[in-house]
Amino acid sequence: MKIIIIGAVAAGTSAAAKARRNSEDAEITVYEKDRFISYSGCGMPYFLGGEVARAEELTPRDPAFFRDKYNVDIRTEHEVLSVLPETKTATIKNLKTGDVFTDSYDKLVIATGARAVTPPIAGRELKHVFTLRGIGDMLRIEAFLEEQKPKSAAIVGTGFIGLEMCENLMRRGIRVTLLEKLPQVTPGLDADVAVYVEEHLKSKGASVLTGVSITRITERAVELADGTNIEADFVLLSTGVRPNTDLAQAAGIRLGTTGAIQVNERMETNLPDVFACGDCIEQFHVVTGKPVYRPLGSTANKTGRIAGDCMTGGSLAYRGTLGTGIFRVMGLDVGQTGLTEREAKAEGYDTVVCHNIKPAKPEYLGGKEIVIKAIADRMSGRLLGAQVVGPEGVDKRVDVFATAISFGAKAEDLFYLDLAYAPPFSTTKDPVMYTGMILDNAIRAQRPLMQAEELIARQESGEDITVIDARVTAQYDKAHVDAAVNIPHAQLRDAVDSLDRDAVVVTYCNKGTTGNAAQNILINRGFKRVYNLSGGMNQYKMALKYLKKS
Repeated sequence: MKIIIIGAVAAGTSAAAKARRNSEDAEITVYEKDRFISYSGCGMPYFLGGEVARAEELTPRDPAFFRDKYNVDIRTEHEVLSVLPETKTATIKNLKTGDVFTDSYDKLVIATGARAVTPPIAGRELKHVFTLRGIGDMLRIEAFLEEQKPKSAAIVGTGFIGLEMCENLMRRGIRVTLLEKLPQVTPGLDADVAVYVEEHLKSKGASVLTGVSITRITERAVELADGTNIEADFVLLSTGVRPNTDLAQAAGIRLGTTGAIQVNERMETNLPDVFACGDCIEQFHVVTGKPVYRPLGSTANKTGRIAGDCMTGGSLAYRGTLGTGIFRVMGLDVGQTGLTEREAKAEGYDTVVCHNIKPAKPEYLGGKEIVIKAIADRMSGRLLGAQVVGPEGVDKRVDVFATAISFGAKAEDLFYLDLAYAPPFSTTKDPVMYTGMILDNAIRAQRPLMQAEELIARQESGEDITVIDARVTAQYDKAHVDAAVNIPHAQLRDAVDSLDRDAVVVTYCNKGTTGNAAQNILINRGFKRVYNLSGGMNQYKMALKYLKKS
């Protein structure tokens, strides 16, 4: 069997390695138009910030490695110009010599990846304006930073790469301004979680401007539509990626609804013996089953392995994506998996949402708080998604949520997980377990939650709502929910008879636990419509910040 693979980064090299493991007889050739292969793209911001000492650490494998270990021929600086499925041939150009030649295949893999999106901003061609997608980009940026020593930077876009670059440029002593056209940073998060990220960025000295549009880039500034000039000796355009599909389209390979290559669970395209994998393909979502485009390094490796297996007679099959991701920005870890509340509602789910604020481990061992927002389906109880932010323990919780969602867990199942516990690592009831308890109480035990933005909206509409602050008086005096009355938890039983049992009542504390205890008292005393404020006063204060902006 003769195999041609187009692309030699994560997906292409994974496909080659798995194909070789399945077959010693296959002739495997990989064409890559870049000089670098199989590199760690996610590590590039950390090289630019000095945390990774040498660029070579991100490119540990070269064509010789694959030739010696896998007997795979990787030809760098070779661009595939066209593919003819009718004759099973490809036309290739050697970019070093200019020679053009034809090669044939029995099986073909398209692993052409994705490219950075550059918005049509005047001045984007200037020498101090960059994108960061490959090792070549990284080396050009490093050379510029070393030679020009910029004092100020503007980063357009606040996704993973934009925020990781913010951290690493600031490590170099560069002033950073983040520019985002949406009203929040981290567009992949819900606004009530993204606000934590924005507040953290500001606390660490980054300038953050949301809801802005850019008119043009000049030699020393970025000009906004309102006429404001943002000083910038260095500009990074971090506004997303687009799948490289031109070659596939020209060959008659079908694209999906997301604009990426359509494949089945075996990575097969609509053409016989033609497979595709990595950042150029469309995936399907584990929860909804619908097509999505989630270009992630972990997914690229996974789909590459499946392609390599299936084209050599294997039976691996893709099981979908949750879009699980995590990043760190100046000491804050931010992770997510599954559907956001926004996405779940768009899909028609009757959502139940909680904000769980708990220490990642006991406070007596220095545990710091993490914020978990989790979404479940009210009808089935199924867990749909989770977002977690905090200075520690975020990765562990996101991975547990991702595993649970992958296997169709319900909110109630989280409480029964037998998670590892010892004080250096977790609390006795892990925050994941608490999240399950809160959601299950809201779904099955008629202990409903009210989101801060809903409470604010209903109050602003003039609705008569009794809001009970169950904290001690000193905390109430410091700050409290609008129109709240202070009835500390210890005094609530004595005050029950003075309250209207038919009124809509919202109880709250700082984070939600004492508010739930107050809610239980009222429900058990015959109150019919009692809600606990999700995330308590802490989440309410954050809601005021992002609602004021929007």
